[in-house]
Formats: sequence, structure tokens, C-alpha cells
Amino acid sequence: MIYKQFQDLKLSHLGLGTMRLPNKGINGDTPIDQEETDKMVKYAIEKGINYFDTAWGYHNGESELAIGKALKPYPRQSFYLATKFPGYDVSNMDKVEEIFEKQLEKCQVEYFDFYLIHNVYEKNVDPYLDEKYGILDYLLKQKENGRIKHLGFSVHGSLEVMKKFLEVYGKHMEFGQIQLNYIDYDFQDAKAKIEVLNQMNIPIWVMEPLRGGKLAKLNDEQEAKLKELRPEEEIPAWAFRFLQTIPGVTMVLSGMSNMEQLEKNIKTFEEEKPLSEKEMKTLLEMAKNMVSGNTLPCTACRYCTAHCPKGIVIPKILAWYNEHVFTGGGFIAPMAISSLPDDKKPSACIGCKSCEAVCPQQLKIAEAMSNFVELLKQ
Repeated sequence: MIYKQFQDLKLSHLGLGTMRLPNKGINGDTPIDQEETDKMVKYAIEKGINYFDTAWGYHNGESELAIGKALKPYPRQSFYLATKFPGYDVSNMDKVEEIFEKQLEKCQVEYFDFYLIHNVYEKNVDPYLDEKYGILDYLLKQKENGRIKHLGFSVHGSLEVMKKFLEVYGKHMEFGQIQLNYIDYDFQDAKAKIEVLNQMNIPIWVMEPLRGGKLAKLNDEQEAKLKELRPEEEIPAWAFRFLQTIPGVTMVLSGMSNMEQLEKNIKTFEEEKPLSEKEMKTLLEMAKNMVSGNTLPCTACRYCTAHCPKGIVIPKILAWYNEHVFTGGGFIAPMAISSLPDDKKPSACIGCKSCEAVCPQQLKIAEAMSNFVELLKQ
């Protein structure tokens, strides 16, 4: 197992995420298969994984319970446990103490090694920063008391949202968790987030390294292209080798659902094999082609915004539209759209096509707005 230094700790470079635990339900839902989870945790520890990541909302609130049970047989100092404050739901903002105490109880521990201000995005960044809720003050107090060893954050919002958060809380953040993979390096501008975090000397934690499984299996043409470069490399491993090439990446979290995935990922992390310049270029070109098929090539020139009678920030809407279309759903775009006032959402578009008249890319913006409305309803 590869290990990375974080302050005075030696962390396994691969962490076990618990958002997609083995389960007996439908579509990855609860009930969690506790017996299989216990086996996976045992194997992970035997093979050198010492970081386990959970959250209040994973598996409808059952993930913290399951990982608490799975880790209970092991000495507390032998593993690092991370969980998060669920501010993605703004109704939780005034419940930080209540939730934190319950999390300790559910996980059957007296402290968390890592605790995150979770899922900073457009709708919750201002509430997170609002002193009246006392979220940061409470968490810093728990850190003083030894009930939180290290405090960080995760972000699904835009670069601007992350910067806004860090301008106020940055000096207290010991690590930052972002969605990073070779698709989102450019597609979600993760590259810019990496640069900001590196400039601030904030170690990077990675979520969604395989893009929800999209990068675990590619089409025949894509696989052949990668096999030419590294015949022995498994396709999912390319996503991890990409991350091993990015400066500042300390922790890579992967939500593994079965023993086969766990075994293969651990094998990949037995040694570092960062990409060469040629390999990185090939991978990023392939990623660009992967998202170009059903997304709109908006360059954010903003000619359209000046001509929209409703004042809709069209480039931003199209970026979320592209995310939603490529992902085939998901929660990122709906979360972002929910932060907008009703008169600035895609549904406010009147289809006048004034934007299309000045679009250098000749994009069918009105059609995309209409499609987006229907997709969000689904």
C-alpha cells in the first residue's frame, strides 16, 4: 500500500468510502449487508488501508452505523475515521451539536480523526458562513476538546463558491475534498480548484475518482487506445494513475461495493505509476471526446447574457446542463439550480432566442433550456 504523509500521520493513499457499501436493497439502497461490509473492512485493514470515510446521509443514514460496527473490533488507534456535517440540507444548519453527538454515538467512537464541513455549494455557502449558526465555532471547540483531530471541507460547488468559502474559513481548513478525475479535470474545472488548494497549501482529498463507475469500463476504441500505452494496466487503474500524477493529492476515496472492486483497487495502490506527459495528453484528449458527444460546447463568452431579457446567466446554466446530461442525472445540477431565484432558473426562459442570435457557437440554447426543465422534473 502506498502511504502519504499528512502532518504527523501516515495515511493510506487509498481510503475506503462508504457511500456504496454492499447492500440487500434495490439500486444501492439500504439495508446494508453488514456481514459483507465487515469482511471488506477486515480485508482492507489487512492490506494496509487505514482511512475510512462515511457521512450522515450515506445509505439513508445507515452508513455511519455500519462502519461503526465494522470497525468496532479494531483498536481505535489503528484506523482513521472521517465523517461530515450534513449542511447540504440547509435545515440542518442550527443542529450542528445535535448531529455531531449523534454521529459519535452511531459510529461508536469518542472522537473523529477527520471531520468535514460537507458539500459546500451555491445554496449553502452563505448559511455555512453565517455566524449565527455557530458551525465553525462549535467544530473548532470540538477540535480543542480532542473530539475532532483534523477539520476540513468538501465542495461540489463552483470554483467561485470554493474561493468564497476559503476566504473566510481557509485558515482553519486542514484539507479540502473535491470531485476529481480525468473527466472533471477540465469538465468541472477541477484543475483550477487544484491550483487554488495547492497555492494555499491545503492537501487534496479526492472523491469520485471513477466518476460514479463511468471510468471503470470504457468502450472498445477507448480501451484499445490505453492498452497501446500500458498493455498490463487495468482500465479502472488509469483513473487512479491519473490522480497519482496530480500534485497535492494525499487521499483518494473510492466507494467500493464488493470484494472484487476492493481487491483490484488495493492491487493498483501497491505502487505508484504516475502518467507520462504523452499518457496524460492522451487521457485528457479522450476525456474531452467523451463529454463532447451530448453536451453543448459553450465557451462562456457571455455574449448571450447581455441579450437575455430575463437576465438568466446562461453560461452557468449550460455548464450545469452539460453536467446533468453527461452524468445521466445525479444531484449536482439540481442542487445548483435550487440555489437560484425562480426568475433566473431554466424554467424562466421564454424561448425568444435572442441569445442564439449572438452565440458564436450557434448553440440551440432555448432548446437546451427546455430540455433541462424536463430533465430536472425527472
